[in-house]
Amino acid sequence: MECVKDILAHPVFNSMDQYIQHGDTTCKTHCIQVSYLGYRICRRYGGNWRSAARAGLLHDLFLYDWHTHARETGEHFHGFTHPRRALENACLHFQLTDEEQNIILRHMWPLTPVPPTSAAGFAIVWADKFCGGAETLGRLRHLRLLRMLQPARH
Repeated sequence: MECVKDILAHPVFNSMDQYIQHGDTTCKTHCIQVSYLGYRICRRYGGNWRSAARAGLLHDLFLYDWHTHARETGEHFHGFTHPRRALENACLHFQLTDEEQNIILRHMWPLTPVPPTSAAGFAIVWADKFCGGAETLGRLRHLRLLRMLQPARH
């Protein structure tokens, strides 16, 4: 907690609560989950756990609703472009190491072509995919359960 308290207390980070990421998970909650899982992976298997925790919190600091962004702005390909936007926003508000910047910029690998350069970067790539998948599948399971509970149509 000591290495991320400045981020957790910052109003820009807390503004991510207004954006949904996957299913009904907010962007802020998603980033906290990715950060913690990346931190735990690095503590267990090696890697800069401090960089993983900090970059994990900031990896999706793009500050818009990606579900409506293309329709509203004409900017498509969120999956390819949001890492740079997140990095630009993070650099505006926080002091970041080169490793933290690299992790944020490269967290969408292999969708984006250049992989991260550190073990912490790969931990965040994996944590992001795992958390995003779990959030999405949780939503799909919820929707399937709701359909099962609806009365049969004849």
